Amino acid sequence: MIINDIIARLIRSANEVDRLSPIEVRRLLEQAISMIRELRTRARIVPISGRDAIVYIQTVAAGADRISKQEWYHGLLHAAEMLRDLHIVVESGTQIYITTSEKR
Repeated sequence: MIINDIIARLIRSANEVDRLSPIEVRRLLEQAISMIRELRTRARIVPISGRDAIVYIQTVAAGADRISKQEWYHGLLHAAEMLRDLHIVVESGTQIYITTSEKR
């Protein structure tokens, strides 16, 4: 499945959370997490410990059977946004440099 198909599926699912089961949400998000990691690797983006945006998606996936459908909605859309942004970076050949600032 190509990235745009996954993004579309995540958005459609977010708009239809009442029709989803926790297992479906977990599978969708786990697939998105895997793809996000792959795209990050291709873009040479290293997540910053303690500030990684993927943690929220992992939390929603892991707790899909215990959290509200509103959280499903936000998690699915967050995953779609991250995939979209990473896909643009990878396809455009944009290079990203991340630096950390030291407190003095």
